[in-house]
Amino acid sequence: MIKNRLRRRGPDAANSVHAEQGFTLIEIMVVVVILGILAAMVVPKILSRPDQAKVTVARADIEAISQALELFRLDNGFYPTLDQGLEALTQKPSSPPEPRNWNPEGYLKKVPLDPWGNPYMYLQPGNHGKYDLYSFGANGREGGEGLDADIVNWDN
Repeated sequence: MIKNRLRRRGPDAANSVHAEQGFTLIEIMVVVVILGILAAMVVPKILSRPDQAKVTVARADIEAISQALELFRLDNGFYPTLDQGLEALTQKPSSPPEPRNWNPEGYLKKVPLDPWGNPYMYLQPGNHGKYDLYSFGANGREGGEGLDADIVNWDN
């Protein structure tokens, strides 16, 4: 169809169509500069989000583990001891005190690691409540600020 139109206009029409296609170097450079400015403004905001998402995941994990601990206590009358640890939520503890009504399906499928690959810390009895459950955050060490701050169950 395009060839038919070009034939009607003559041989010079084909050359003029090709001459009008494309962008000048200046136009391309302006677009590249604009894209660079936009990227410089947007990329830092996007890159900071994964760290915030990890903190949110850690808070959700702590809440889920806390609920499993409460179910364990309701079934058995006590929280897992420090020796039994969070593994008592996935497999029946054999160390005393043995749970009387441990759920055969467990309370969690598996004990998760925090988003930075470290185990959640469990202390029973806790210093801030009946038990303390926390992650050391991005830096993996106690304390810290911002993304390195500890994520704890007693601030909820």
